[in-house]
Amino acid sequence: MEKNKITTKKEAVTENDFQRVANKVSLITIIGNVLLSLIKLFAGIIAHSSAMISDAVHSASDVFSTIVVIIGIRLASKEPDKEHPYGHERLECVAAIILSMVLFITGLGIGTEALNKILQGNYSSLQIPGMLALIAAIISILSKEGMYWYTRHYAKKIDSGALMADAWHHRSDAFSSIGALIGILGARLGVPIMDSIASLVIFLFIAKAAFDIFKDAIDKMVDRSCDEETEKQIYDFVMKNENVLGIDLLQTRIFGNKIYVDIEIQADASYTLREAHSIAESIHDDIEKNFPKVKHIMVHVNPAM
Repeated sequence: MEKNKITTKKEAVTENDFQRVANKVSLITIIGNVLLSLIKLFAGIIAHSSAMISDAVHSASDVFSTIVVIIGIRLASKEPDKEHPYGHERLECVAAIILSMVLFITGLGIGTEALNKILQGNYSSLQIPGMLALIAAIISILSKEGMYWYTRHYAKKIDSGALMADAWHHRSDAFSSIGALIGILGARLGVPIMDSIASLVIFLFIAKAAFDIFKDAIDKMVDRSCDEETEKQIYDFVMKNENVLGIDLLQTRIFGNKIYVDIEIQADASYTLREAHSIAESIHDDIEKNFPKVKHIMVHVNPAM
């Protein structure tokens, strides 16, 4: 019983660290995105750049997206309860799916408006963006790329799918700002339609990022097995136990950002039930200790033939 208390305490500290890091990263990026979206909106209006205004809308959507990430991570960190005995990790995947949808809808609005301007064909009426829009685009590229690497670092550190999705949202915004920069530069060089073409390219980048986030979240929602390398590591680790004569079955499934393992091992048929149970318990504890992402293991002992 004492062992269970120690394990529970260790898991609680891990979850607290997980939530603390995610909240810190999210708060910093929210403040950054609010300031950046205001700068880009101001520059887009003053410098008459539709691409920069579209980019400002994209940055503003990042604020909502990050709030969704915070809520998802907070819900995913809740302790198991009677109705959810396996925990709430998949709620982080739900947050990532919502994030991908918001990202795609935002991009679709930008793409539709740009396409309408291109199809209208009255290019001479389009205003040439001012230098302020060009400066804002450069500031945006540097800022959003910095947010991407910052968020990505902590997403990998705490293994958060939703936080990684938010990182790619920042990267997509950096790409969109590159598109805006090219469009604004082209318009200033005498091709006004380039500003609208840039907005359309921005949509393509946003749509690609939304699809990647959605696919990754869905994969985690449908009990996909973990990668072959991880399964091989678990297999080889269990076989190092001198009491294990073989492995009849090894199955894994990803639940949110955690791994569940079902394994059937072969042991000497002459072992008593108590001895077989002791071997299974030892393997269970050793796997949890050496594979931090494994949350639950079911070990079944078969008599060796």
